[in-house]
Amino acid sequence: MNVDVATYKAEFLSHHYAGRLRPRAAYAMGLVMWWARAAALAPGLVNALGRAPLLSRAVKAAAGIAPARALPRFAPVTFRRWFRARARPAAGARRLVLFPDTFTDFFHPEVGIAAVAALERAGWAVELPARRLCCGRPLYDHGMLDLARRFLLRDLDALGPAVASGAPIVFLEPSCAAVFRDELPDLLARDPRAGALASRTRLLSEVVDEDAAFPIGSIGRRALLQIHCHQHAVLGDDAERRVLARLGLEVEDPDAGCCGMAGSFGFEAGDRHAVSVAVGERALLPAVRAASRETLVLADGFSCRTQIAQATGRRALHLAEALRLAQEPAPPRDAERWARRRRPRAPAGLVLARAGGVAALAVAAAALARRLYGASRSRS
Repeated sequence: MNVDVATYKAEFLSHHYAGRLRPRAAYAMGLVMWWARAAALAPGLVNALGRAPLLSRAVKAAAGIAPARALPRFAPVTFRRWFRARARPAAGARRLVLFPDTFTDFFHPEVGIAAVAALERAGWAVELPARRLCCGRPLYDHGMLDLARRFLLRDLDALGPAVASGAPIVFLEPSCAAVFRDELPDLLARDPRAGALASRTRLLSEVVDEDAAFPIGSIGRRALLQIHCHQHAVLGDDAERRVLARLGLEVEDPDAGCCGMAGSFGFEAGDRHAVSVAVGERALLPAVRAASRETLVLADGFSCRTQIAQATGRRALHLAEALRLAQEPAPPRDAERWARRRRPRAPAGLVLARAGGVAALAVAAAALARRLYGASRSRS
């Protein structure tokens, strides 16, 4: 018997909460794409507030997040903003569309930047969708299927012309790629565009693996690899392993299974957080702690990298970053420090504009408070 437990869960939650309020975590993490867009207006301020002891505890309690979890830090610049502002290279002979998922866009834009560098070096003309899109994975996980379908219809409208032209749609986040290859044809079974998009969905590793001439350097060291659960279950990891072998990496695969984070599961308060930690401590996290600093820790999934970072302090690299690292004339031994330094910084003009906006908002709030206070005194 083959039971799709994830689909069963999503359908159950959709029916169970129809017309009802959902748990706090469903709104906090299921709607992360909208919270992230709001936070991107002033990411430095949001990060500072998220680290303030009293306020962070209040935010976690309101959102149903485990107190022991650290809130992920928003990047100073989104990947889409960086892509728009960069100097454009000469157009490549081949065209692809790189899908900037929420986690790459708002939290780890350096992963997207590394992917662009590797793909353009191989002769690809890299494009982004004209509008900001979301695969709807967080919605699906929390059973918000009606909204997920609306997101996917918007994705089909935006990506349809590229798919019709035969261009691959390339994903950096395995959970997002799994939506398009697996859930999309089921959720929109009557739309012929769904099957077409599913057939053009590619992971970065698959694009590299399918091109024997893809320029790959050599790193030549040990690597600890954590494969994302959606990649295990839906996408397959053979291409990833072949690319890592071409990079000259001696890959160690701990008998870890899931990292324990499982999307937003490991962030949720109560037993779920405890289970998340226990799963990670079964094999993966001890293996990461025991690995030398020169050993690369590799994880393509944002949730996997977050679990590793919060439990061990190690900064796992995405395959895109490993490819970019191999392009260095002499790849540095401390790859994690190298990766952290490649995080984009906000230009001075953007910093000043954000500071001005925050100041104007503070002045407006103070004026409103004074007005309300004066009105209350006059009534008394």
